[in-house]
Amino acid sequence: MKNRNYSKIISGTMTWGQWGKALDTNGMVSLINHCLELGITTFDHADIYGGYTTEKEFGKALTNSNIDRSEIQLISKCGIQYMAENRTNKVKHYNYSKDYIIWSVEESLKHLETDYLDLLLLHRPSPLMDANIIAEAVAILKKDGKIIDFGVSNFTPSQIEMISLRSDIDVNQIEFSLTQHSAMHDGTLDYMKTCGIKPMAWSPLGNVFRDDTEQTRRIHKQLGELLDKYNATEDQLLLAWILKHPANISPVIGTTITKRLSQAMEACKIELELEDWFLILVACQGHKVP
Repeated sequence: MKNRNYSKIISGTMTWGQWGKALDTNGMVSLINHCLELGITTFDHADIYGGYTTEKEFGKALTNSNIDRSEIQLISKCGIQYMAENRTNKVKHYNYSKDYIIWSVEESLKHLETDYLDLLLLHRPSPLMDANIIAEAVAILKKDGKIIDFGVSNFTPSQIEMISLRSDIDVNQIEFSLTQHSAMHDGTLDYMKTCGIKPMAWSPLGNVFRDDTEQTRRIHKQLGELLDKYNATEDQLLLAWILKHPANISPVIGTTITKRLSQAMEACKIELELEDWFLILVACQGHKVP
């Protein structure tokens, strides 16, 4: 695997700006520094976050922080043309033309106040994407030193296969959690492991704390029975469940709460016993494994 040394826990920035906490520059500087103190060095962006505003706010904070750029890894995504005040889009759609990919990366670099992205991801697959055209853009961006790694997000194995015929895929960022673990059964994680593609997981806590259902009540009950054994919180056990998977998944944590970030890093030290991992899975599924 050729990709960068991304931190085991990745800080997702979607809610740092207008789509969430609306942190000011000082708040972002403080949060960046807190992440680095914990060992979280990778920051996950997308051009659309905050209606195309969060990258610029983060970039200002990053410059003000005086952090050595080589100490962190910046991820961004492009391709979604979102309905926003600063865009003239008539409908949400995807654009993977060569010119648009290159322009999007250059905009992200300008906003993030950096010379390069450690990782560029195609945000979601488009039915109209052409692997040859994408490859042309990626080759130019790599040649110019504007991106180091290249990958995709929310892509199926067949979609990755198509793109990888022309461009090396280093990462696939997918939705993965205890309550959304289809990637374990549909071949997605198997394929990535076979091909040396690193999985990153967005929404790693799933709907366990969002919804009150029969399923989530079963999960809370089972996690509650394991808290003392592992001296852990429920969210830490959910992360430890993901981290045990041999595909070497890195959870993308969307919180801006410093305590929860600290707890997430502590989850990396938890080694779930084999049967406890399956007890948690069974609680989610509501039935024993086949």
